[in-house]
Parts: sequence; C-alpha cells; structure tokens
Amino acid sequence: MVKPRFDFAIATMFLFATGFLPQGRSPEMVVDELLAADRAFSAASVKTDLIAGLTPMFADDVVMGPIPGNRFAHGIAEVRVALNANPDNAGSRLEWTPIRGGVSADGRHGFTFGYMTLHKADKSVVPVKYLSYWIRGPDGWRVAVYKRGRRPEGAVSMALMPAALPPRMVASSNDASALERFRESLDQAERAFSDEAQKIGLGAAFVKYGTTDAVNMGGPNAPGFVIGSEAIGRAVSAGDPPGASPVSWAPDRVIVAGSGDLGVTIGMIRPNAKAADGSTPAGFPFFTIWRRPTPNDPWRYVAE
Repeated sequence: MVKPRFDFAIATMFLFATGFLPQGRSPEMVVDELLAADRAFSAASVKTDLIAGLTPMFADDVVMGPIPGNRFAHGIAEVRVALNANPDNAGSRLEWTPIRGGVSADGRHGFTFGYMTLHKADKSVVPVKYLSYWIRGPDGWRVAVYKRGRRPEGAVSMALMPAALPPRMVASSNDASALERFRESLDQAERAFSDEAQKIGLGAAFVKYGTTDAVNMGGPNAPGFVIGSEAIGRAVSAGDPPGASPVSWAPDRVIVAGSGDLGVTIGMIRPNAKAADGSTPAGFPFFTIWRRPTPNDPWRYVAE
C-alpha cells in the first residue's frame, strides 16, 4: 500500500510566523472570526462573477472536488480551469451563508459549511450546499479543501448551529515528530474506518466513527445536511444489503492542525466489486473533516 503524502508544508503553515498565539483568545472568539471571514468572502462574491468571487478565499494549494472525471483539482490554477469549464459559472454570481463553524485548539485550522445560491446569467437560481476546511496564515483565513454540490429547492434552516469548539486554546506545536504522530494517527483512523465497514457494514461503521453532531452533505435530492452519525449511517447505507460494505477507501493526503485535534483526510472511495467486464470501476473523491477533544482521544468525523 502506498503511504500517503505527508502534507508537512500545509500542516505546519506559519508555525513560526509573527505571533498568532491563542493566549487571551477564547475558542468562541476564534470561531466567530472564521465565520466572519466566510461571510465577508460571500459579501464580496455576490458583487462580481462566480470565479472572481470564489477564488480569493482559496489558498494557492487548495484542493477542490469532485470535478468532472471524478477527481480533485489541485492548486488554484487547476481550480480556475475546472470552474471555467462549467457553463453554469459563466456570468453567474454566488453568495452563501455558513450555518456552522469549528476550530482547532491552536486557532489555526477550522471548518465551515452552509448554503449557497447560484444566480445564473439567465436570472434563474440554483440552490447549493458547501463544505470548507480553512487554514489561517498571515493574510487571514483561506480555504485549503473545498466542495459544493447542488440541492433541490426547498426550505432549509439558516439558523446557526452550535460551534465545534475545543475545551481550551493551546499553542501550536512546532515539533516535527509530534506533527507526524498527529498525522499518522488520523491516517490510521480513516483506514480503520474503512476496515471496520468491511466487517460490520457501511452504515454501522458510519455510526461508530462519527459524532452525534456530525454532518453529511447528503445527495443532490436532499435539501439540507444530514445531521448525526445515526442518521448519516442510515443515509449512506440505504438500499445496501446487510453485511460488508460495497466500497472501501483510504486517504492519499492528510492535513492536521498543530494542536492535533482537527484535521482532514483526502482520498478516493472505490467499489469493491468488479464491473461486468471484469475491470475495476473508477473511484470517486472524498474528503472528511475529523476532530477530537484532545490528542489523547480517538478521532471522530464531524463533517463530510
């Protein structure tokens, strides 16, 4: 098995930069700043076209997916190509509202998700959902991993959900061996999740490895997010026979906060069964956001 790339450059981004320290800052203050950044990018986006509105919030090495071809776009240049290739984006405007945020204990990593509205050039509108993983650098919060997907028309709650917060703020580690241990533990958690699904079934594994407040974006026919590991387990296994999972997966890339309590895994999900012609079916991309109260606790997914 190929060992996933150690994303040390991202995971340690600006650990030695000029002075962002969590002392004197509460988790509530930090998540409010993240949500404010997300809202500010939306306010700017609605005044311009979709591509010019979205890309300023992306880090240079952002990962976005899935894009056509069931793959990720890696880096801002590939993201622009992918966005330009979608005819819905031409002349369109995009605005959004986050309904939840979460941050790491060092205040450098976080996530948001919520609802978007795509205003097309023909004056029609398309409802959308999104999920973003953020990293804070000298220029403020920027999105490191991103996805969005269509949703049907229908009422959804725009009320802000309780934030996913650490018990307290701590200094970010600059110990390379500690960061590698954090990364390796999250890599193993994602692999164990897939391994467990092969034994107890997909739905049961999603229940076991998630939190009671975890969210799943749901499919294109679900207006809102699926909330809670029990509901997610039912949703992802609907129509599957009981028993082993029909799919397996593993991370190709892992990004983790220097406090060891928040991270994201990026990889491919692949069907276990061969196609009718005996070939291996193509996989499809995933990313999962994980958190834990402290580095001594087990990882559990919180958004995907």
